Amino acid sequence: MIRKIISFLCLIMLFSGIAAFAHTAFIENSGTNQYKAIRLTPEIYKNAKSDLSDLLLKDDKGETVPYFINTSHLKIYKGSEHYPMSLINSYIKDDFFYFDYKISERQNGDIIGTSIEFTTKNTNFAKAVEVFGSYDNKFWEKVQDDTLYSVDGKTKLEILFHSPQKFTHYRLKLANNLEKIAFNSVKLNHETSTFEKSYFSESINAEFHTQEVGKQTNINIENVKHLRIEALILDTDSIFKRFVSSPLGTKKEIYNLSFNNTAYKDTQIPLNWQVSKDDALTVTIDNNDDKPINIKAITVKYFADEVVFEGKSGSVYTLQFGSSDTAKAPVYDIASYQNEILKGETDRLSIKEIKLDKVREELPQYDYKLIFNIVIILVAVLLGVLILLRLRKK
Repeated sequence: MIRKIISFLCLIMLFSGIAAFAHTAFIENSGTNQYKAIRLTPEIYKNAKSDLSDLLLKDDKGETVPYFINTSHLKIYKGSEHYPMSLINSYIKDDFFYFDYKISERQNGDIIGTSIEFTTKNTNFAKAVEVFGSYDNKFWEKVQDDTLYSVDGKTKLEILFHSPQKFTHYRLKLANNLEKIAFNSVKLNHETSTFEKSYFSESINAEFHTQEVGKQTNINIENVKHLRIEALILDTDSIFKRFVSSPLGTKKEIYNLSFNNTAYKDTQIPLNWQVSKDDALTVTIDNNDDKPINIKAITVKYFADEVVFEGKSGSVYTLQFGSSDTAKAPVYDIASYQNEILKGETDRLSIKEIKLDKVREELPQYDYKLIFNIVIILVAVLLGVLILLRLRKK
C-alpha cells in the first residue's frame, strides 16, 4: 500500500512539473563587437513573465550566457570653448618660479574653465606645479596641485581642474626651473557634456475589433499583453471631434477635421507607459448621437527592452522564456558594469524565429503548486493513519 502511495506521489510531482516547458527565440548572430543586444518583441512579452525574470539565454553548447536588460540609449553631446591666455608676469621668489596669465580678450559674461593647457618646445622634464586663480591679479586662491611632463615622447601638458573655475587670471608655480622651461602658448578650456536618455520606441500595426455599446465605441486592441504602451494612433477617414478614454482614466479629445482645404488632425491617444495584464486593451470613444467613426488601422507605439550580453561571432544563441511561473530574476556580474559596456558599440541582433511550446499553451491554467501542496498534505495524513493502524495491530 505504501509503495502505491509513493508511486502516486511521484506521478503528482511529475504532473506538477508540466509547466516547465519553455518557448524559444532563435537569434540571428552578426557583427564583430564584443557585446551584443537583442531587442524583445511583442510575442516574447506576451508569453514571458511581466517582469522578464524567466528569460534564459543559452549558447550552442547549452551553457547559460549572462546578460542584463537595458531599457534606453544614452546620447552624449559634447561642446567646448577655448580662451587664449597672455603672459603678464614671470618672476622668481624664494627659489620658486612664477608665471602669471590672463584671458587675452575681454569676454561678455562669466568665463568657466575646466582645464588649462600649455604648449612648449622643451622636452625631458617632469615638474610638480601649483595652480592659483584670481579675478583681479591681486588676490590669489589656490586651485590645485598637479604635474606637467614631457618624457620619452609621453606628455602631459594639460591640467584638468577638479571642479569648474571662473577665474580670469591663473598663476603657475614651479619648485625650480633648472631646465628653463618656457611655454609657447596657454589656453583655458571649457569642455561640456550633456546627456540625453532616449527609450527604445517601437511600433506595430495592431489587430483590433470594435464593439458598439449604447453611444460608445469600445476598441479592443489585441496582442499587447505586458507591453509598455506609449500611445495608440488611429487611422481614419471620418470627420469627427470626440473624447476617448483609456482603462486608467486618461481622457483626451481627438479629431480629424477639414476647413477651407486645411486639415486639422490629432488621432494619437497617449497611454503613458500603461501595461496591459491581459492580451487585449480596450479604449472607449464617446460618440454622443453621431455615427461611430470608421477606423481603418491602429498603430501601437511601445517601449521595448534589450537583452545585452558578451557574445562571439559565429556562435548560435537562443533565448528561452515562459519556463516557470515562479522563476526569480537571475543575478549576473555583467549587470554591475553595464554602464561601461553601454558607452561602447554593441551589435544589434535580430530574432529570426520564435518557437512556442504548443503543449504548454493547451494546458489548462491550474495552480499546480497549490495542487501539489494539497496532495502532499493528504498523502502525509494517509501515511500517518496507515502507520497508526499497523501499530494497533501489533
